[in-house]
Amino acid sequence: MIRDIDVSVLRDTVARLIVEANYNIPDDILQALRDAAVREESEIGRRTLEQLVRNYEIAAAERLPVCQDSGVAVVMLEVGQDVHWTGGSLQEAIFEGVREGTKTGYLRWSVTGDPTRMLKTAGGDAPAVIHTEIVPGSDVQITFASKGFGAENMSALKMFVPADGVPAITDFVLETVDRAGADACPPIIVGVGVGGTFETAALLAKKAVLRPINVRHPRADLCRLESELLERVNDLGIGPQGLGGRITALGVNIEIYPTHIAGLPVAVNLGCHSTRRISTSL
Repeated sequence: MIRDIDVSVLRDTVARLIVEANYNIPDDILQALRDAAVREESEIGRRTLEQLVRNYEIAAAERLPVCQDSGVAVVMLEVGQDVHWTGGSLQEAIFEGVREGTKTGYLRWSVTGDPTRMLKTAGGDAPAVIHTEIVPGSDVQITFASKGFGAENMSALKMFVPADGVPAITDFVLETVDRAGADACPPIIVGVGVGGTFETAALLAKKAVLRPINVRHPRADLCRLESELLERVNDLGIGPQGLGGRITALGVNIEIYPTHIAGLPVAVNLGCHSTRRISTSL
C-alpha cells in the first residue's frame, strides 16, 4: 500500500525539531556529563562540567538555546519505499521548516549564502544539509541535528590503504582529537566512519557522531575498539573545555561499510559537548 504524506507535515515537524534540539541536550549526553563531573580528577575540569550541566538545565527549564551557535541543520531521512510525498517539494518543505523554527526559536542565522564570497545571510535564509536513505516499508524516520562548527571545523578525512589497518585508524583518531584541542569544545563525541568511498566515510562519521553514546557497536571487535579509543583519547589530557583533565571525550562511535580492496577511507567527525540531535518518525 502506498502511503501519502503531505510535505507540510514534514515542514511542521522540522520546525518543531530544530527548536527542541537547540533547547534540550539529549538525555544520554546530559547524563554522561553528570557522570563525568563525578569522575573528573581535575578540580577546574570538574567545576567546568558542573557548570555545563547547570547551563543545560537552565536552557531546558527556561526554553533557551543551549549554545549561541545553532549551527547548520542536518536532516537525515530514512524514507520507506512505499511513501509518496504530496503537496510540493520535499527539499523546500525542510528548508521552510528550518526557517520557521530558526525564527520562532530565536536561533542564530549562521549559514553563509555563498562560501566563496563570504556573504552572510541577514536572516530569512536557512537551508539544511539533507541525507535521504530509501528503506523498506511506509514509515519515515527523521534524525535532526544542529551541527555547530567549532567541532565540525576540526573534523578530518584521510585515505589509507588496507595494509595500514586498525593501527592507522587509531593513530588518525588520536591525531585529529589532539589537533582539535580546546577548539572542538570538549568533552567531545568522536564519530569514526570507515569504508565505502571518500564521501561514504564522511557520512558514516556523521552518522556515528549522532548515534547515542550509550549504544555500542553490535560487533564485538568494534565495540572493544570504541572503548579502547575512548580510553586513549581521554589519556591525551585535554580535559573539559581544554583546561586539562581526564574527560576529553564522552564517547567514541564507529560505523563501517564495505570498501575496495585497494582502499581504507577513514573520516573523523567531532561533536562538541552541545551535540544536538533529536529523532522522530512520521
